Amino acid sequence: MPFFHTPAPEYVIVHDGPPSDSGAQNYYVKYKDYIKNVASSEIYATWPEATLLANILAIQSITLNRVYTEWYRNRGYDFTITSSTAYDQKYMPGRNIFESISQAVDTIFSNYISRPNITQPLFTQYCDGKRVSCPRWMRQWESKTLGDQGYSAIEILRRFYGDSVYINSSEEISGIPASWPGYDLTIGSTGEKVRQLQNQLNTISKGYPLIPKVAADGIYGENTAEAVRTFQKVFNLPQTGVVDYPTWYRISDIYVGVSRIAELS
Repeated sequence: MPFFHTPAPEYVIVHDGPPSDSGAQNYYVKYKDYIKNVASSEIYATWPEATLLANILAIQSITLNRVYTEWYRNRGYDFTITSSTAYDQKYMPGRNIFESISQAVDTIFSNYISRPNITQPLFTQYCDGKRVSCPRWMRQWESKTLGDQGYSAIEILRRFYGDSVYINSSEEISGIPASWPGYDLTIGSTGEKVRQLQNQLNTISKGYPLIPKVAADGIYGENTAEAVRTFQKVFNLPQTGVVDYPTWYRISDIYVGVSRIAELS
């Protein structure tokens, strides 16, 4: 079973609304920029450093949980996470980023919150604790008080999520390989993204033998284009032989299913 280890996902796809809003825009955002944006929207830059770190770790853990489990794509959506606080956490396109939050994210962006014997990052829900009550989640204003009292980030987190939680590194996450390259892959394309695509197609062909195996040489030639066309035919996509955004993520979805790397129930 293939596993891919990465310090953090390169990009996330943010759906700017609830999952059911098909008219909402999807934003293709670098992971660190996404975390900085959410943290700048959800917490105050003037809060104690330990409070900032605790809240950023919770934000990252929610995000990496969505990445790891492919939560939305496995339900037929083409995004990683939403900006709806009813489902995920607030992302505001184009907002300003606070320097203290940016610096904090830079130091811990590859970390998340774990519990013993649970593979995926915890879905560490939180609320402000004033306008919204959440007895079993982290209450942000209470975390601020704890930071003022000298509690460390992990001590703050354990007050809300239990004494067994600990800070883990996302180098240990197994999940989807690096995201959509930002441009179509077609005949003449070369590089690691092409090799990644070829490896995924070869894995998929084990479950769908109509799809021909290709040399994983990082060169997008006629054989790769034919394998892509066959994949597109099998999965009811336009048979262009070109890996565009929808084809890339459909390949990713099927690859997850065939290889079972998402470890979903």
